[in-house]
Amino acid sequence: MSTIQQILDEASKELSGLTNAEGIEAFRIRFLGKKGKIGELMARIPSLAPAERRQFGADVNKLKSELEIQLAEKKLAISEAPRNPGPVLDMTLPAIAPHAGRLHPLRQTIDEIMAIFSRMGFESVEGPEIETEFHNFTALNIPLQHASRDAFDTFYTTQGRLLRSQTSTVQIRIMQKRKPPLRMIAPGRVYRPDTVDASHSFMFHQIEGLMVDDKVSFSDLKGILHHTLRELFGKDVKVRFRPHFFPFTEPSVEVDLLWGKNRWLEILGAGMVHPKVFEAVGYDPAEVQGFAFGMGVERLAMLRYGIPDIRYFYENDRRFLRQF
Repeated sequence: MSTIQQILDEASKELSGLTNAEGIEAFRIRFLGKKGKIGELMARIPSLAPAERRQFGADVNKLKSELEIQLAEKKLAISEAPRNPGPVLDMTLPAIAPHAGRLHPLRQTIDEIMAIFSRMGFESVEGPEIETEFHNFTALNIPLQHASRDAFDTFYTTQGRLLRSQTSTVQIRIMQKRKPPLRMIAPGRVYRPDTVDASHSFMFHQIEGLMVDDKVSFSDLKGILHHTLRELFGKDVKVRFRPHFFPFTEPSVEVDLLWGKNRWLEILGAGMVHPKVFEAVGYDPAEVQGFAFGMGVERLAMLRYGIPDIRYFYENDRRFLRQF
């Protein structure tokens, strides 16, 4: 009986100091588990004299019942105890503002140009950056002896392909797949082995446009380009069209903006689609007409934002990028 009383006193004292579920479980294992103190007492019963077994077994069962009751009461007391709410949150304190990302200035410029042409019914289409000579040169009426097909002016791969030097390749692919009428623009990266300086890069972005139907005139081209440049640079922008030569358009023009009082800046190239380009994609030049144009995104962004060096776009300097 003295051993049983000692265990009861020990258990009651230990139980009174428990404050969490982990302590409750440890207590249960120590006293009521299979190898706990109650189990040790039960294991002694067979070794007792027959006259003592009944009374000892009854006393052990009473001890077990008492500990189970105390354990259940302690579990309930812990579960109902008020939790520590911790420090009070002051809702009037300023929040910690997360760092907000933003679109790259080139992406912003591309999106704005795409939105302008979308309102005029043009579809935006993308194509592969690794191209064939047919799509990049031959179908665009660029002959084999043309300087742009030289290895010094184009990035060729060891598999006989090349990195596209203009997104006109997308126009060729779309005309091969679809019949007129077509009204599309092709934004994307292009590659040319230029020496990197303030106004040149071996990688830059272009947006090429194409419109093909049974009746498309040069005046349609002028109207669309003039409207686009007014949207980008303001309604008072002055535009000039100069005769030029491109293998894939005839007639061809360079389009200039009046910058300042008397400085004309070349902004893009354009013209009516050459009949040989139509023939290369399976169109009959006698039945369709069209115009095409191409503009450099970096050049437009540099003019709009007053950026003096094209390299700023690619350096990933947050001091520059967060201005946009």
